[in-house]
Amino acid sequence: MNAVLIAVFVMILLSLLRVHVVVAMVTGAIVGGIVAGIPFTETLDVFASGLGSGARIALSYAMLGAFAVAISYTGIPNLLVKLALMIVGKEGDTLTRKLGKVLILIIILFVSISSQNLVPIHIAFIPILIPPLLKVFNALYIDRRAIATIMTFGLKAPYILLPFGFGFMFHEIIQNNMADSGMTIDMSMIPTALVIPVIGMVLGLGLAVFVTYRGKRIYENKPIGQEEKNELDLSYSVSSVIIGFVSIISVLILQYVIQDMIFSALIGIAILYIYFGLLHLKGKLQLSKSEELLTNGMKLMAYIGFVMIAAAGFAEVIRETGHIDSLVMTISTWLDGNKALAAAMMLLVGLLITMGIGSSFSTIPIIAVIFVPLAEAIGFSALATIALIGTAGALGDAGSPASDSTLGPTAGLNVDGQHHHIWDTCVPTFIHLNVPLLIFGWIAAMVL
Repeated sequence: MNAVLIAVFVMILLSLLRVHVVVAMVTGAIVGGIVAGIPFTETLDVFASGLGSGARIALSYAMLGAFAVAISYTGIPNLLVKLALMIVGKEGDTLTRKLGKVLILIIILFVSISSQNLVPIHIAFIPILIPPLLKVFNALYIDRRAIATIMTFGLKAPYILLPFGFGFMFHEIIQNNMADSGMTIDMSMIPTALVIPVIGMVLGLGLAVFVTYRGKRIYENKPIGQEEKNELDLSYSVSSVIIGFVSIISVLILQYVIQDMIFSALIGIAILYIYFGLLHLKGKLQLSKSEELLTNGMKLMAYIGFVMIAAAGFAEVIRETGHIDSLVMTISTWLDGNKALAAAMMLLVGLLITMGIGSSFSTIPIIAVIFVPLAEAIGFSALATIALIGTAGALGDAGSPASDSTLGPTAGLNVDGQHHHIWDTCVPTFIHLNVPLLIFGWIAAMVL
């Protein structure tokens, strides 16, 4: 029995049964380690040794959560809600409200795409933009599963196709690992090879927004983040909104320049403290309230942090089993030169690995070392090989309970407790993004 298959299956099954994803990943890692013959105590040690690699990411998300809460004191969320309500029109103006709904969805899509390439801040925009708009979504009866699919598409498709920002990193990983495995390619070939799989994702997004989740879904207007009696006063002045935008722009610029979320968020919080605490003495962000602010902010993103830490431990156990290579090699013996079957099986292997690890970037080095010689032996072209490796790596990022491409949207959409991570984010994004990516990735491998 292959330990990788067993571990991933256990993790996914428990998650679908609504067991907390952290518990699911710990259990899956333990089962996978035992199946691989690693003693129980040693499996725990391996799991613990991998936790450290996720700690920095967890702290980054916690700081971003604190920054997002600090931004709420400026009144920008209240302003965004008022502007959004102006966009959707007055009650009874059906056409204007429908146009407003479309415009809001387009804005969210644009911001999500920009977070990967134009301003590479990844999911940092979600806790700032999404929670204040939840009441607008509720008023328009927008199905949050559509919003989750839009954001996950925006967090995935750009880095798969476009060689900028996170996309450059993804393409560079593909190029370097293929070269290390014996196939030298030019980076300009990668967008050509991956455009067909991304077209599949575009079609899946259209299906989710215009067919599957186009109907009305009713949500309650619940307080965000705290009890109604303790709800933040979101009144604002022109100066507070301006300083809020200054802090956001500062965080974006710093994130782009120094590539460090922790320091960038810290500077953003400091700018707000200086304004409210020193220059605006009666402001709401007083140093005496810093502990409450940071605690509330960290609660906003703590879920992501703990899952990412657990995912790092899970991935370490998966690697330690040594069964990833044996899984791929076993499949290769079944192929017997059949290109269509080979492409399908290689993509499924990538899906399983990425679903377990939760990171497309981490999957590429694992699969490239086997996929490159296997593709050459079967007769796939260089472009087809790129399509297989790129698609296999990207598969599973959407739909994985451990991926920040699903954790981020859930963190924003579930601040009022009405959006389930598995059934409202993972399952919808798996169906509408992974399935088309799998189909069109297979087509790309066959025609290129």
